[in-house]
Amino acid sequence: MPSGGSRLVSAGQPLPPLVALVGPTGVGKSAAAVELAEWVGAEIISADSRLLYRGMDVGTAKPGPDLRRRVPHHLIDVANPEQPWSLAVYCQAALEAIEGVHARGRLPLLAGGTGQYITAILEGWKPPPGAADPSLRQELQAYAAEHGAEGLHRRLQEVDPERAAALDPRNVRRVVRALEVYQLSGRPASELQSSEAPPFRTLRLGLSLPRPELYRRIDDRIRRMLRGGLVEEVRALLDRGITLEHPVMSAIGYRQVAEHLQGKKSLAQAEAEMRRLTRQFVRRQANWFKAEDPRLHWFVADDQVVQRMAAAIMSWLGGG
Repeated sequence: MPSGGSRLVSAGQPLPPLVALVGPTGVGKSAAAVELAEWVGAEIISADSRLLYRGMDVGTAKPGPDLRRRVPHHLIDVANPEQPWSLAVYCQAALEAIEGVHARGRLPLLAGGTGQYITAILEGWKPPPGAADPSLRQELQAYAAEHGAEGLHRRLQEVDPERAAALDPRNVRRVVRALEVYQLSGRPASELQSSEAPPFRTLRLGLSLPRPELYRRIDDRIRRMLRGGLVEEVRALLDRGITLEHPVMSAIGYRQVAEHLQGKKSLAQAEAEMRRLTRQFVRRQANWFKAEDPRLHWFVADDQVVQRMAAAIMSWLGGG
């Protein structure tokens, strides 16, 4: 297999390179990223908000030890589930990882499906700092408990409709965060979030499949998760004190299986809800990774896709 080295990241350009590999969940990014990294001499920077957490392996389809031994991976298993990361913390860690890859003379490959993370790095976002008033956070969380996630989201719509439109109403943690920013600063989070040109030049690659095929792969993956240890994984999280209200339990599959373990639904009902929510998630991802975005070069996931993407990277690095 061809493999690049430091020469690929020294193409005489004023800024160091960064390649991003994006696409919907279930399309095969993890395996493709490893093969692609081997072709072009890259290290992988994860851009998946759930891969950060230890003990959440099966339900997140975390790359296994075999893949992670083949190519260095960064920002996987770096936090405990009790300690959720903010966007600001992720951006700082990702930029440090990218700088480290460049220092080693290799190519950083940013790969994942969390659109907010990918966009923040590629577009140089400067997220607002964390909230400084725990009592306000508790008040907002209590409001969500009383009025539901939709009620809290409506509250955000009233003060910051732009940010509200970008957030999943079920993601209470992020809705709370946006309301914190507004109430502490008096300005919407969508106005405060600044950006500056990132310190690298970027190539954006997208991996795609026709929706019917993608949905079949997703359904197969969910079945494998349920048969391959997801129930036991969720039980372990519950046993360590993680509750349904904890941010990490908003990950698709974890709340549904937890409710099954608590006797609130059958395993078949949990599986059906996982399929439905994953389809909704795929549609939301499409808002971040748009087919018509001229900066994004799409490739159909087939047997030769890695070779085609590697050729595109080499041409780009060479100024072609």
